[in-house]
Amino acid sequence: MTQAVAERERRAGVGDVLLDVRDLHTYFHVMDGTVKAVDGVSFSLRKGGRLALVGESGCGKSVTALSIMRLIDTPPGEFAGGEIIFDGRDLLKLKDDEIRKVRGGDIAMVFQEPMTSLNPVMTVGDQIIEAVLLHQGVNQKGAEAIAVQALVDVGVADAKRRLKQYPFELSGGMRQRIMIAMALSCNPKLIIADEPTTALDVTIQRQILELIKTIQERTGTALLLITHDLGVVAETVDDVAVMYAGRVVETGTVDEVLLSPRHPYTRGLLESIPSQGKKGQRLSAIRGVVPNPFRMPQGCKFEPRCPYAWQTCADEEPPLIELGSDRTARCWLHDRRFADRLADYEASLAKLMEQVAS
Repeated sequence: MTQAVAERERRAGVGDVLLDVRDLHTYFHVMDGTVKAVDGVSFSLRKGGRLALVGESGCGKSVTALSIMRLIDTPPGEFAGGEIIFDGRDLLKLKDDEIRKVRGGDIAMVFQEPMTSLNPVMTVGDQIIEAVLLHQGVNQKGAEAIAVQALVDVGVADAKRRLKQYPFELSGGMRQRIMIAMALSCNPKLIIADEPTTALDVTIQRQILELIKTIQERTGTALLLITHDLGVVAETVDDVAVMYAGRVVETGTVDEVLLSPRHPYTRGLLESIPSQGKKGQRLSAIRGVVPNPFRMPQGCKFEPRCPYAWQTCADEEPPLIELGSDRTARCWLHDRRFADRLADYEASLAKLMEQVAS
């Protein structure tokens, strides 16, 4: 155990940590080389806590979630290093039959697009009941009762009739409620929600987010939310980990990260949000594109796109620097040697915060 991990556990209280991802490396070996999709990711989630993994497409959020569920095909995938400690056990060391008991039972996942996650030739009732029979140790009649109650809990009207319907007979919002019901049916300790509102319209998005938050608060289940929508983050979670190019670049509470971003990438995400304060102005954007996974920059992976970068950023990758209790940033600005550059960064931050507040 590293000193940083020990300190994180000491602050949180070991008994309170449900999920602790430590220096996780998930690689994919393909014809053109090796893609380091997740490269040294670390974060922890307390029992009953709510954490969001945030970042643009391709940053490694979903691969991190699939790694926790052990749903990475090997090969071409490989767990090249690290630990995923869940409820005191390293999930990467469990045998296949042991991880199957955890997956769907102790850890449930709600995927982005329910139409591709649900089996189109099985009724939704059969799909929920199948999971309950596998993990709950009840008979068919008991499983049906649990399935009906799960649908009622997520606000599905006429639950018994819905059990007999197929996914294509339901709306997008209803299908996502079915997925949430399936996740809740086995009383998991952790729910991973991977972009659960991506394919839904704005009104249904809000309903689904409020449903997830309400159920999480009522049951005490921990929530790991994966999203690129900072508005969703502000309304749903307590803590945030921002990812870029397979790495965590900033962590903190939702208020700390959204109101006082310590990494230029997080700041760039916030600046790109339209607001009334920017009316009539050109919309901000992070320049450039995400680096090619086969030709990553030598130093900081965000350096080619960063407006605050200098030579040190190009030459050497910064570590994840501790800024306080559970507050970190992977940026040389926070190295004491470069205090003058940090002062310039913070001086320009106040104007951004006024725009975000508007």
